[in-house]
Amino acid sequence: MKSIAKKKKKSGAGELSAKAYAKTLRSLQIELVKMQEWVVATGAKIVVIFEGRDAAGKGGAIKRIIEPLNPRVCRIVALPKPTETERHQWYFQRYVAHLPTAGEIVLFDRSWYNRAGVERVMGFCTPAETSDFLKSCPEFERMLVRSGIRLIKYWFSVSPEEQELRFQERACNPLKTWKLSPVDIESRAHWHEYSKAKDAMMAATDIPQAPWFVVDADVKERARLNCIKHLLSEIPYKSVRRGPIVLPDLPQPSKKTPRRPPKEAQRFVPDFFEQLQANGA
Repeated sequence: MKSIAKKKKKSGAGELSAKAYAKTLRSLQIELVKMQEWVVATGAKIVVIFEGRDAAGKGGAIKRIIEPLNPRVCRIVALPKPTETERHQWYFQRYVAHLPTAGEIVLFDRSWYNRAGVERVMGFCTPAETSDFLKSCPEFERMLVRSGIRLIKYWFSVSPEEQELRFQERACNPLKTWKLSPVDIESRAHWHEYSKAKDAMMAATDIPQAPWFVVDADVKERARLNCIKHLLSEIPYKSVRRGPIVLPDLPQPSKKTPRRPPKEAQRFVPDFFEQLQANGA
């Protein structure tokens, strides 16, 4: 464990202070809200794809993006493995069902690029299926862009040393063990195969209409901020003018106010932590 601790300290070089990170994140999230209002007002359709190595920090970046946004406008799509029916459909069919309509933002936590990555490396598809995907994907994405969808693709890159540290943390942290699937664990032995698959994918699908953007994710906090800042720069949003919000006064009770049932008639959740407040904990 000593060697892991030393590596962790070294990998933390260049990290932001907690105060600077929180302040910067808040300012970016305010801009995300402005961008959301513009999307709704203009009927824009936004798709953002998050791909990358296991434990590269895609999920953390997605959480910070969606945190201040309306879930009716911005939603996450993280599909499980395909069902037997989906396995025999046109490959892109299950993803098309989740594309946005006017005024929506969709964040894909992994996407159709599974075929070029995990499915290829782990043998879940044939070489012919991989080859067909690499030929079809650019045409599919050009079609999406022609339909009016703004498609933005991120690849989160992490070094093998940092990935190892994060895997070790997940294995020991009861709040994160669910993040280590059997496929994630087995993928540790296929680092170079994943590198080869990623290079082939980039070469075939980095198109002008939907280019790839690589996020250096060895320092999670900076990766999140950089990704959000870049995402905002890719969307030509403008502040939507809104009038001042005036809240009406609460109505005062009167003789016509209906009588409420007594509180005792309702089942309240017990205050399990009342003692903590009393003790000032």
